[in-house]
Amino acid sequence: MKKKVLSVLLCVAMVATMVIGCGSKSESTSSDASASEDSGDGEAAATGDMHFEIVSKGFQHAYWQAVLKGAENKAKELGATINFVGPNTESDIADQVQMLNNAINAQPNAIGFAALDTSASLDAITAAMDAGIPIIGFDSGVSGAPEGAVLANASTDNYAAGAMAAEETYKLIKDTIANATAPVRIGVLAQDATAESIINRGLGFIDKIAELAIADGKTVNIEGNDKYVADAQFEKTEGADVVIEVAVPATVDASLSKTDCETLLNKDDTIAIYGSNQHSGEAMVSANETLQKFGTGEGKIIGVAFDSGSVIKGAVADGTLAGAITQAPVAMGETLVQLLYDAASGKEVADTDTGCQWYTAENMNDEEIAQNLYD
Repeated sequence: MKKKVLSVLLCVAMVATMVIGCGSKSESTSSDASASEDSGDGEAAATGDMHFEIVSKGFQHAYWQAVLKGAENKAKELGATINFVGPNTESDIADQVQMLNNAINAQPNAIGFAALDTSASLDAITAAMDAGIPIIGFDSGVSGAPEGAVLANASTDNYAAGAMAAEETYKLIKDTIANATAPVRIGVLAQDATAESIINRGLGFIDKIAELAIADGKTVNIEGNDKYVADAQFEKTEGADVVIEVAVPATVDASLSKTDCETLLNKDDTIAIYGSNQHSGEAMVSANETLQKFGTGEGKIIGVAFDSGSVIKGAVADGTLAGAITQAPVAMGETLVQLLYDAASGKEVADTDTGCQWYTAENMNDEEIAQNLYD
């Protein structure tokens, strides 16, 4: 027994020495967190438990804390340990690359990775492949990774989430559209026309609104940003009953998006506006501060947003916005760890939609939804 204890102590000392040798400035200045009650990888190896390293796009934001919560829940259920890290901000690409290298050096059973910049991480990703360590992407995933490097991705199906926003919006404007004696306008505020997640949230909304209106016997057209106009998948009709207008600022700037929203709010035929991410949703709230046109009463314009944050949550709570779509970061964390576990066990894994939720003033405090609403 004494020899066994001495052996374990020597192993722990060796592991500690290795960790010190692998340490970097980027990791020491980031907000690291381990989801296991102790960080003893030696203990995990001794008991045969699996250990996973998870490198997120950030750590300080409440969104990532919700992902961590889900990862902790699933790790506890599976009897695994995790180490969840991320840089201080989502512009700290070099720090994240160093964290990924540290994760590989820890020789985990699998790695979860949400890349800030895949091209900057290619050497580390190749090293993980050479070491036989499975990688599972999450959130935005690892777009453009070498074939076979990332076995699956746990993320929101943004097109489906945009479609959910459209379905909920249409319930609120269906009668207005049906009773209109002139064309009506639905605005879409998009942060940009380059990010895949933003584009898909916008197109999911646009295509579903068009589908629902056409099913009710109305004609639909789209105008505004060229990317969205070209990619929208519905029959477009000049002089349509319903006009969908997509506004994208020249640069990602809060004041420009606010101006876009004010322009839409000031058009007499606008009946609803959808903001496809937190940036656009907050611009809607800002634009409404002076115009006071959003709401659900007579003559008001329906406002629907995507994502959470204190500004959007407050606007939903007080009725300025009719509701919003939130991703499900807790479910994302749970799904990620399950995929890591399955991949490390040699099971086949596949991309998994981690879902989304529609929240309003009436349900936003429900436990199942509240845990996914971040500030």
